Amino acid sequence: MAGTPPPFARFEWMIAWRYLRAKRAEGGVSVMTWISLVGITLAVFALIATLAVRSGFRTEFVDTILGANAHVTVYNAIEVTESGATSRTMADYAEKAEAVRAVPGVTRVAPLVKGQVMANHRNSNTGVIVFGIAEEDLLGIPRVADPENGEGDIARFNEGVAIGSGVARELGLMLGDSITLISPNGVRTAFGTSPRVNVYEVVYVFTAGRYDIDSTRVYMPFAEAQSYFNREGVADELEVMVEDPEAIEKLLPAIVEAAGERALVWTWKDASGSFLRALDVEDNVMFIILSILVLIASMNIISGLIMLVKNKGRDIGILRTMGLTEGSIMRVFFICGASTGLIGTLAGVILGCLFAIYIDPIFSAVNYVAGGGVWDPSIRGIYQLPAELRLGDVLSAIGLSLFLSFFVTLFPARRAARMNPVEALRYE
Repeated sequence: MAGTPPPFARFEWMIAWRYLRAKRAEGGVSVMTWISLVGITLAVFALIATLAVRSGFRTEFVDTILGANAHVTVYNAIEVTESGATSRTMADYAEKAEAVRAVPGVTRVAPLVKGQVMANHRNSNTGVIVFGIAEEDLLGIPRVADPENGEGDIARFNEGVAIGSGVARELGLMLGDSITLISPNGVRTAFGTSPRVNVYEVVYVFTAGRYDIDSTRVYMPFAEAQSYFNREGVADELEVMVEDPEAIEKLLPAIVEAAGERALVWTWKDASGSFLRALDVEDNVMFIILSILVLIASMNIISGLIMLVKNKGRDIGILRTMGLTEGSIMRVFFICGASTGLIGTLAGVILGCLFAIYIDPIFSAVNYVAGGGVWDPSIRGIYQLPAELRLGDVLSAIGLSLFLSFFVTLFPARRAARMNPVEALRYE
């Protein structure tokens, strides 16, 4: 007596394959199979494409923040002077910078002088934020000192100012042109404070990758900024860079202790925390919504299999009388449904990955067809639609699609297995 065949034996695969490729005239449901396959393909494609764009947005956003801004800003608490005035300035900024620099995990500390002024060139005006910084510290800012995205000679920084590409575009400035900076809190005279108006040569134009940085930021030599903003001998704050910005909370106690008792800190997560939290919420909601789309696409498998079971009732009865067990019948129809889900998932993964890889030419084509203006960097903050393929995102999409496809297949497959062969053959 022959032994019981193992599950998913070769004959089960052969029967399932025959049913999948059967024409409608032969009792097959090839049209429904194709509808299910296309639905799952598009759903998985949409899921992977959305996850890739989501990851790209977060990476680009965080990278531009960390590449052009301080990971931690150290400043003093407000102090009331003998004359009744308030001040946050640091007179001992050099000593504090050295102490903070000695904290393990800190890579760079730069004293800054900051102020908001009006920038003018010919008949154009715009508000800008001036960062007074030493040349060696400016060279340590990746997004600003990047030679591939900058124009001019950053080595001449001490001879003029470095401006963002947005500022240059707004004012119509080019390398070598002069920019006029107007500060309302300028020269102190016997009749009060009059605006300070200084003219500087534009020696370097940078593109940090964020619209709000490129359109508002001007870097000035530290000593010149002290003189321009009446900060002789003091700094406004310390710009601190660390090795692991994502774990910045672990370094804060040591940084505060090194900076002294009046020190306060403001991290990049504090500045952008609400946006990052919004991204996280949006990520979760989008994943749930697209998971529902995958589920809806997978439900088409049930319709196709129910029709297949109905059309193959006679075959099921014959197979049962030939000795096939309920388990074998169930596995045959499970293979039919699961194969559709597997092929659709594979096709969706390929399309989704291709979309993420070639998103720039695809988006350029869409922008061209739409006549331009599809992407406004002044609203979105970055200059192009980013996408980043992550193995975890792809695997989660594959796992979700296969799980739903296999799960919904079980119900019609179980129905086929429980079909009474006598009832199936009664009217044949």
